[in-house]
Amino acid sequence: MVLLAEPMQSLQSAAFTMRLPAGTTYEPAERGGLAHLACDLVVRGSESLHGRAFVEALDRLGINRGEGVGSAHASLYGAALARNVGPALRLYADVVRHPELHPEQFESCRALALQEARGVEDDPAHMLYDALRERFYPPPWGRSDTGKIPDLESTTLDEVRTFVARTYRPNGALLGVAGRVEWPALVELVEELFADWPALPEPELAAASPPAGYAHLPYPSNQTHIGIAFAWPAYSHPDYFQAWGAVGVLGGGTSSRLFTEVREKRGLCYSVHATLESRGKYGGVLCHACSQADRAQETLDVMLAELVRLGQGIEQAELARLKARIKSALIMQQESSSARSSALVQDWYHLGRARTLDEVGSLVDALTHETINAYLAQRPPRDFTVVTLGPQPLEVRSGVS
Repeated sequence: MVLLAEPMQSLQSAAFTMRLPAGTTYEPAERGGLAHLACDLVVRGSESLHGRAFVEALDRLGINRGEGVGSAHASLYGAALARNVGPALRLYADVVRHPELHPEQFESCRALALQEARGVEDDPAHMLYDALRERFYPPPWGRSDTGKIPDLESTTLDEVRTFVARTYRPNGALLGVAGRVEWPALVELVEELFADWPALPEPELAAASPPAGYAHLPYPSNQTHIGIAFAWPAYSHPDYFQAWGAVGVLGGGTSSRLFTEVREKRGLCYSVHATLESRGKYGGVLCHACSQADRAQETLDVMLAELVRLGQGIEQAELARLKARIKSALIMQQESSSARSSALVQDWYHLGRARTLDEVGSLVDALTHETINAYLAQRPPRDFTVVTLGPQPLEVRSGVS
């Protein structure tokens, strides 16, 4: 397991982020939702602290905590007064190394997982994103985090136990701590808690070819949700920040091109945006808009036109607005131990090292519209994967892979 830390002595708090190689990519193909179900069950108690005893121990420490599952990892995170983070790490070491996985807790966790999965059926935007990622990313990297109802209904406790025994392991795990911490004391504690945790074989993840192209999901509604995805550099790529700057101009905020052209000028929808995300070594830009069904075709046409226009370059004023917003976010991150602990493990997973905020700030400062335009000239947006959800399919008139 890799330990990362950033002392922030001006704070009274500290935070930790623990990522375990137990994300959705490690699920069997017919067990969508297994990783999410396993994560929820793991934090229900350990062999020494059953059920409520584990939760009450965290509450006595005042730990503001949570957990979640992504494509590569199950993540556990918490923040508290600095003096209580060490005791909290003891509790989490116990629960990830010796989870109870009790049958009664299993049924409760599955009921909640099914409730969440059924809730997706009432959330068309969530449904669209699940379908878009599944169509765009090479399997298994596009799997839904919530899973599928038939898979969850047929999952057994033995399957959860097997999954946890295989994926909750130190090799591939990351622990990031930030805030009012002392490095020597932290190293000593983490070695005590994890040094004898035996490593396990790392499963191979063989990616398949994604479906790509266009797909329509019939859905009874007066609205149509539109999703567009295209390949873009992942976080580890040398051109990531050039691509990131271009996407910020395209769909990051109320001054972005998509917002201006789709909402403000034409009034086609209330919300439209584009985000750059990474799943392992795969990067992509995901765009989303929701429009009245009778204006959905125009919305799609304008979005695709803006993606094509982005390849022609951006203007200096557009980048200046983006930089101002990003600098504000960086300053706020300097004051957040939780944000820094998460950034440490993200950097290490993608880069094999941790960036300082000053380094990130320098990378942002180095961006110019000339450097971004040089990148866009070599790699304009193209080969779009498109998914629509609504009463009628749309016509995709250009750029689909």
